[in-house]
Amino acid sequence: MGRVTARRRVLRVRDGVASYRPDTLAAEEPMEIRVGGRPLAVTMRTPGDDFDLAAGFLVSEGVLHAAGEVAGIRYCAGATSDGGNTYNLVDVVLARGVTAPDPSLERNFTTTSACGLCGKASLEAVRTKVTWPVAGDPLRLDTETLTALPERLRAAQRVFDATGGLHAAGLFTAEGELLCLREDVGRHNAVDKVIGHALRSGLLPLRGTVLMVSGRASFELVQKAAMAGIPVLAAVSAPSSLAVDLAEEAGLTLVGFLRGTSMNVYTGAGRLLTGGPGAPRLAPGRAVG
Repeated sequence: MGRVTARRRVLRVRDGVASYRPDTLAAEEPMEIRVGGRPLAVTMRTPGDDFDLAAGFLVSEGVLHAAGEVAGIRYCAGATSDGGNTYNLVDVVLARGVTAPDPSLERNFTTTSACGLCGKASLEAVRTKVTWPVAGDPLRLDTETLTALPERLRAAQRVFDATGGLHAAGLFTAEGELLCLREDVGRHNAVDKVIGHALRSGLLPLRGTVLMVSGRASFELVQKAAMAGIPVLAAVSAPSSLAVDLAEEAGLTLVGFLRGTSMNVYTGAGRLLTGGPGAPRLAPGRAVG
C-alpha cells in the first residue's frame, strides 16, 4: 500500500535566514476504481482506507446500499508494465443480482483532490436518487455539542499533525461521540472513506448522526451525506449556494462557519436545540449567525 506521507527536501527561510531541511508532505496518488473489472473512475487521493473509499464512492453514486451487496474488494495485480502492484487500482466485485453502475456514471477524466464532480458524464447524473430520505429524521442536536465538534475533529487528525495538508471528515453521534474519522487530500474522498467504512460495517443508513468536515460544504458533500442517510452536515467554512439548495430540498440540516461558539445554520434549523438538552429548538427559516 502507498505511503500516507512523503519526505522532501525544502529550502526554509525564517527571519531572512535560509537553510535546507526535510519536510513531511501529505501523499497524493491516483486511484482507479473498477467495478467487476470495468473502469469507473480515477480519483486523486491519499493512500489508506482505499477499500472504504471505493465502497463509499459507490454508495454516493447510488450503486451500493448494504454490505451484503459487495462480494469482495481487492487491489489489482499487474498494474505496472512489469506486472507489479502499485496498490492504486481497486476492483469492487458486486454480489450476484446487484445492478452494475450505469455507464452514464463513468467519469470522463481524473477526479482531482479539489473537485469530485468535474468528471461527471452529464449534469443529470449529479442528482442521484436518495435511498434513505433524511427529512423525517427525528435527530435533535444541542448547539453546545455541535460547537465542540471542530476541536474534537482536529484532535483526532493524526496525519494532519505531521503534514498540515489533509482534510478530515468525522462521523459523530448526537451526543458528540466520534464514531469514525478519515483524512485525505480531497474532502470528498475523506467523506467517501467514512461512508464506505459505515457500509462495510453494516451501519447504513446513518440515521441520527452528524457529519463534520474540515473545509467548505460543497454540493457533492451534501449529496454524499444525503445518500448515506446522514441528517446533519457541519463545516468549518462556507457552503456553496447549490449545497444550500440541495440541503433544503433533501430536508438536511446544513451548518457552516462552525468556529468557536458561532455558526451559520443555512437549512434545517429546527433540529437544533439551544441552552442544553431539553431546551427549545431554533425556529426554521433564515440562516442564524
